[in-house]
Amino acid sequence: AHDGAGFWGADPIGADLIVLDVMLPGRSGFELLKEFRKNSEVPVIMLTAKDDDVDRVVGLEIGADDYVSKPFNPRVLVARVRAVLRRASGGARPEAASRLTVGDIALDPTTREAWRRENLLDLTTAEFNLLEFLLRNVGEVRSRDELSLAAFGRQNGDKVDRNVDTLISKLRRKLDPDEATEYRIKTVRNAGYICILPAGSER
Repeated sequence: AHDGAGFWGADPIGADLIVLDVMLPGRSGFELLKEFRKNSEVPVIMLTAKDDDVDRVVGLEIGADDYVSKPFNPRVLVARVRAVLRRASGGARPEAASRLTVGDIALDPTTREAWRRENLLDLTTAEFNLLEFLLRNVGEVRSRDELSLAAFGRQNGDKVDRNVDTLISKLRRKLDPDEATEYRIKTVRNAGYICILPAGSER
């Protein structure tokens, strides 16, 4: 598809994965993604301007699973596509055989579903990956590089990357929507993040 109208004509809901350019003629990729996410959780990789952190953060906020900056090497895009599809399908990890329950959060790696107090959570692929990693490491501080690797399949590298912070913020709002300040995912200054059990919970 070459524009916004062509996007819907290409039957995106039936796709395995979508690569969506932020700068489409007619309607922006952000508008299309926001509308698309109302009806589908098909993985989406955004094509963004080089070194534009704002585009990346906005894309992740509204439901993108990953991003690739332009100009890019086609091999990089292919690798990202394969990585996102692998994560979306649950991969082939041996620990993905049973449901994981930590406090009032339950997660099934096989079906890629998660619940809070029996209520199904609406998570993107990256959010699910990050939540699973945090739940498997409750009580342990994890760096942004480790969290980036779990969520996106790659580390941040030398550049300061705010994408993990964006995902953490979104997860906090979904896991603890009624809490103003007391979230179960805590920031550890100069170290990363730690997931703790809510008061009165058992692992």
